[in-house]
Amino acid sequence: MKSPHIIRLFFERNGFAVSTRLAELLGMKVKSVRLFFIYASFTTLVGGFLLYLVLAFWIKLKDMIYTKRSSVFDL
Repeated sequence: MKSPHIIRLFFERNGFAVSTRLAELLGMKVKSVRLFFIYASFTTLVGGFLLYLVLAFWIKLKDMIYTKRSSVFDL
């Protein structure tokens, strides 16, 4: 079993340079790539929450409009 120190070193060497490698590949500044990832993560977080609220409101509105009416035979 590997020690946590070896695993941490592996990710520090290979995982933390993603935005640098992507910026070099695309010919952009590293700062622009990092800002894009930050903005994209906030957008998806807020967008998912707003979609949840819209769907919850829509279902509540549907339930208010289409209520089940009691049958004549239930009397």
